[in-house]
Amino acid sequence: MQAFAALSDPTRQTIVERLALHGQMSVAHLKEPFDISAPAISQHLKVLREARLVRVETRAQQRFYSLDPVGIGEIEAWIAKLHQHWSERFDALDALLAQHVKQTKSRKKGRPK
Repeated sequence: MQAFAALSDPTRQTIVERLALHGQMSVAHLKEPFDISAPAISQHLKVLREARLVRVETRAQQRFYSLDPVGIGEIEAWIAKLHQHWSERFDALDALLAQHVKQTKSRKKGRPK
């Protein structure tokens, strides 16, 4: 999944977080907290766009970025699938441990003191 490779960079993580918290933003506003050049920000945005994590809208001379619900949805679906898998595994482990505790208690009750 290309999205996770794109999010491996802290600058790109911050860009995605800012868009999630503040909604659509211009390149100028996205660049504000970083001490990097405009071309560097543009390169980060390109990687995020190619990973379908952000989308761009051009108005006159400005570009505005927002989260891409398709790409974000794919990540959410993947995480939900893993969550379901591990929830089932932990539920099975809980049942096994409860059975073990019950068996251990019943064996202890049957022992003479």
